[in-house]
Amino acid sequence: MPNFDDTPAELDLSVVIPVYNSAGTLATLLARLTQAIETVTQSYEIILVDDGSRDDSWTVIQSLRETYGDHLVAVQLMRNYGQHNTLMCGLGMACGEYVVTMDDDLQNPPEEIPKLLAHIKQHGLDLVYGCPSRRNHAAWRNLGANIVWHFYRTVFRNPVTPTPFRIMRRQLAKSVLFYDLNFTYLDGLLAWCTSRIAGVEVEHHPRTQGNSGYSLSKLLSLALNLYTNFSLIPLQIVSGLGFITATTGFLVGIYYLFQYLASSIVVPGFASTIIAILILGGAQLLALGVIGEYLGRLHLNVNRKPQYVIRHLNKSNSQGVEDSTPLEQPYATHV
Repeated sequence: MPNFDDTPAELDLSVVIPVYNSAGTLATLLARLTQAIETVTQSYEIILVDDGSRDDSWTVIQSLRETYGDHLVAVQLMRNYGQHNTLMCGLGMACGEYVVTMDDDLQNPPEEIPKLLAHIKQHGLDLVYGCPSRRNHAAWRNLGANIVWHFYRTVFRNPVTPTPFRIMRRQLAKSVLFYDLNFTYLDGLLAWCTSRIAGVEVEHHPRTQGNSGYSLSKLLSLALNLYTNFSLIPLQIVSGLGFITATTGFLVGIYYLFQYLASSIVVPGFASTIIAILILGGAQLLALGVIGEYLGRLHLNVNRKPQYVIRHLNKSNSQGVEDSTPLEQPYATHV
């Protein structure tokens, strides 16, 4: 599998933004974003990927395309594929020497991008996260995020807290595209590819419009993706529980056998038997569930479930000519 992309970058900077039900914030976001970027470079692109929004986000994106021209790449997916799959779509199209990813809700201030860019250049890093000192999320969102971050640190032994606000080198951005995982967790792929990772403190603003696209169940699902795609820890835990259960049963059996032979006691009957069956049965079902989760993911990968499918792509090519894919011929990318 190739792991090196030496294709020259066409631009200095690419900014990839997954868009979901954010029609009300996009105009302000683009205005602040372009102003911040143009303090460091005029060679840039902004890639907006509409992840199956149910509001007028795509209409707004198309109108912004008329305003910002070649600097804006507009992508519409055929349905909602999730933030990390949407990011993979954007990374695949990025042409910049450095690639920034950020949310569409203005909680990540675009004005912090020059700080991230300076940090990754000065310290020779591959990946820098913008880490807020204080997160302006609801309590349940912070709880779910903390679970994901705890799992991340456990699996990758990395003290840096991953966030959606990142900057990475082009080589790293293109390297993660070679991984054909169906259940995408971008931060895990990035941690697989490099250890030159750091964090820099940034501001985090309260949400001004709309609601978070992440529910607690989605965050827990993300944590499950992390553990099952990047670690054998669940299988190791189940194996350990099985060993402990079997060893305990063996020792208890020897104990009662010794008691029976030594003093002819009556070995406890139905109660102990039922308890033992329930414990062993539960442990077996737990083990089967974990194994089934791994097998199910393998099944979906073998069947080539699409990571994302593009309905519409609107950008200019290297000659400045408008390039737009027709709705009748969607472009499918499979993992």
